[in-house]
Amino acid sequence: AHASSKVQVYTSRTHDPYLNLSAEHFLLQTSHPDSTVLFLYANDPCVVIGRNQNPWLELNLGLLRSYRAAVDVAGSGATTTNVALVRRRSGGGAVFHDRGNVNYSVICPPAQFDRDKHAEMVVRALHRLGVPTAKVNARHDIVIDGGDDGGAAETFKISGSAYKLTRLRSLHHGTCLLSSPNLRDIGRLLRSPAEGYMKARGVESVRSRIRNVGIGSEEFVEAVMGEFRAMYGPPDLQTVMGEGKDVPDFADEKIRKGYEELTSREWIYNQTPLFTFSTHPSEEDPRERP
Repeated sequence: AHASSKVQVYTSRTHDPYLNLSAEHFLLQTSHPDSTVLFLYANDPCVVIGRNQNPWLELNLGLLRSYRAAVDVAGSGATTTNVALVRRRSGGGAVFHDRGNVNYSVICPPAQFDRDKHAEMVVRALHRLGVPTAKVNARHDIVIDGGDDGGAAETFKISGSAYKLTRLRSLHHGTCLLSSPNLRDIGRLLRSPAEGYMKARGVESVRSRIRNVGIGSEEFVEAVMGEFRAMYGPPDLQTVMGEGKDVPDFADEKIRKGYEELTSREWIYNQTPLFTFSTHPSEEDPRERP
């Protein structure tokens, strides 16, 4: 990115979660300290855990290894794939990504950082697309109403966020469930059979009822870019990034090294905070076992 580009917009055509997160981290590290950056991407099926989470506690690893996720947003199930496990560099909880979920990332100076500011930007985009009940809740998630029978409306989470702050930059990235063909299985993947046997440090996920918004990815991306432009003005730099790690857009050495780190077993598993596993109650963990 050119140093004088104060407003930057990137959309990625690759669906490789390790590559998109490495590119995002590269933008966090290298974009101008005064710039504001929007990065939009969708990943192939994967479970993404927070920097300080425990994969054995957060998900069903056995199911993850055997599960075949639908790739087609249309949900035909004709094309399926394995589900990758990814540990991101920001905090927060575990989430499931697929191509029916668009991720947005805003990188800006720390003085501009606010946990709700860019979630509200996404809410305005959803309102523009005909989702009037979208709102940011007290946990900084985006929720929509799901009640159709005239009773008290039940809210469903459609977007969660995570954050990373450095001395010069701040990162807010979030998901938006638009049309996931794997929605009914996300809960099973994100529930560990070892939960009752483990005592762990680190961050535990907060489970929420989820649903699809029911709008297309391209119109969502356009609407979010429109709201970003309304906040910060026309971008000085707008780039569509390529479809794989061998294209020039991703050729930087820092992106390559970031990719190698994110895909390593050392990063995915060995960065797990201290935990204990015991089949019987103990002094440290007196809970009855399942």
